[in-house]
This record gives sequence, C-alpha cells and structure tokens, in this order.
Amino acid sequence: MARRFINQLGEHENVDQVFLVSDKQLRTNRNGNLYLQLRLTDRTGSMTAMLWNANDQLYASFDNGTYVRVQATTQFYNGALQMIAQRLERVDPSTIDETDFQTLADTDIDQLASRLTAMLRGVKHYHLRCLAECFLMDEQFLEKFLRAPAGIKNHHAYHGGLVEHVVSLMELTAAVAPLYPELDADLLLMGAFLHDVGKIHELTYDRELGYSDEGQLIGHLVIAVELLDQKIRESQSLCNEPFPEQLRLLLKHMILSHHGEYEFGSPKLPMTREAVALHFLDNLDAKLQLFNLLIQSDANTESNWTPYQPNLGRKLYKATASDSAAEEP
Repeated sequence: MARRFINQLGEHENVDQVFLVSDKQLRTNRNGNLYLQLRLTDRTGSMTAMLWNANDQLYASFDNGTYVRVQATTQFYNGALQMIAQRLERVDPSTIDETDFQTLADTDIDQLASRLTAMLRGVKHYHLRCLAECFLMDEQFLEKFLRAPAGIKNHHAYHGGLVEHVVSLMELTAAVAPLYPELDADLLLMGAFLHDVGKIHELTYDRELGYSDEGQLIGHLVIAVELLDQKIRESQSLCNEPFPEQLRLLLKHMILSHHGEYEFGSPKLPMTREAVALHFLDNLDAKLQLFNLLIQSDANTESNWTPYQPNLGRKLYKATASDSAAEEP
C-alpha cells in the first residue's frame, strides 16, 4: 500500500504506517488512568496522536526521534485533525526510507547552499567578504549550518530549515536595501547571515529536534557572538590586516538585537538602521513561513479557518481572493 502522508489524511481514516516521534508525554486523565500524547511527523507536517490505557513500560519502549508503526483512526478535535492510536510499536530505522521524513530534499539543500555562497561572495566590502570566506571555508561549520533547523516548534522547524530561512532573509535584504539608500547593504546582508548562526550549537538535530546543554545554558545569541569573534580572528589572518572595531560592534549589535523587543528575549533593542531592518525582515520571513505551514497543513476542508493557534494568539483565515470569482463589472 502506498504511503499516505500527514497532509493527505482526512477524518475517519484508518492509519497503519510509520511515523517519527518528535514529542511524547505520559499523562494521567481525571480517572487516574495513564495515556500517551504523541507528536508524530513525516516530511509533510505533524499531528497529535492519543493512545489510551498506556503504561510506563510502553512509554519507556521508545524515545523522541524513534520511528514507530502506528495503527490508528483519525478524527477532528477542537477543529484539528488527530489520531486515536490502538497500537504502537518501535521500528528498526534501517528499514525506513528516511526521505519520507525530510522536509527538504538533498537537492533543495544543495541549491540553497549554492545561493548562500553566491550571495556571500558577492559582498563588496573587503573585510566583510573576508569574514564571509572564513565561514565558507569551514567545512565542519557548513555541514552543521546546512542540516540545522531554525527552531524546534515554530518557523522552519525541520532539518535544513536554518539555511532556508537565512537564504530567504538574505534575499529579502537584497530586495529592500536598494529602496533605502541610507542602509549599508553589505552590512545588512551579513547581519542576515549571522543572526541565527548560533543555532548550529543551540539545537540538537541528529534526528529529533531539541536543545543542547549549551543552548539551554547560553542560547544562540551569545553563541553567535562567540562564533563571530572566532571568525573575525581567522579573517584577520586571511586578510592580513586588523578587522575594523566599529564593524565588529555593528555586527554584534545586529545579532543581539534582532529579536526586536525585550519580551521576545532580545537583550538590546535595535539602535541602527540595519538592525531595525533586520528585525522586521526576520520577523516577516518567520511569520509568513509559519502562516503558510499552518494553513497548508490544516486538514479541515469544511472551514475557512484554522483551529486557534496558541503560539500566535489567533485563528488564521485560509480563504484567498482567488477562491471566489471576481464579479464582472
């Protein structure tokens, strides 16, 4: 039987296939009985699954990042499609076609890597181009940068999501900078490249997505500044001259202020033109990708609305202007 991906499932379907567990919780209902709440994923998205009458032994039999075969039926609950599992068992990963669980294919990653390289090598500012070259020459860095997600729950939360987000953001900066001649286009482009670079160490992404100890104790902003300092030292050797201190300061400020607001975890508010542009363009790319994902993955075709999205504080309207034919004048 051909595999049906999560975005192909509808209500009242019988499911018997393999998924990747991205999150598992053993909970107790109001009667004191244990049940499992799972987040199951494939390359098209994720879905909540419930298994009633669970036990500690079943919970301990698999981990996040494990492939499991699930026998279940689908149903809507609070407007969202979910699975009610009758049976669940661990699967040997050597029997799995892992491309079924990769949101971005290897060819997609290769194309993004080529575009990233072209944009960085197109930087005109001498010291910034030397800095960019130090990152591009670091094979270990690139391997991590091309595999890492941009997050674990919100936007671009999949392998390769970081480079996809960064390249998209760099494209945005290249489009916007000519409209505002006061902006330093090269500085803004490098800020887009560097802003989330710390996530290569903040997150874990061998199979399941999570946070490293370094990520939880320090966070990607500090990690990014440390990486920047390291690469600046290397660029001084490569270029055989000191890196301008003012330029170092401006790059660090863009990294540390790109979340934009204190309540969003930003230690500094954006105080330069390039920093404020980076913040809003970063937020634009992240929000639109998340909106697209939530709208496209919503299985309820009977409604123009998605379920309430707690992380956004709203429901999303799925209908578009093209869904209804324009009236003739």
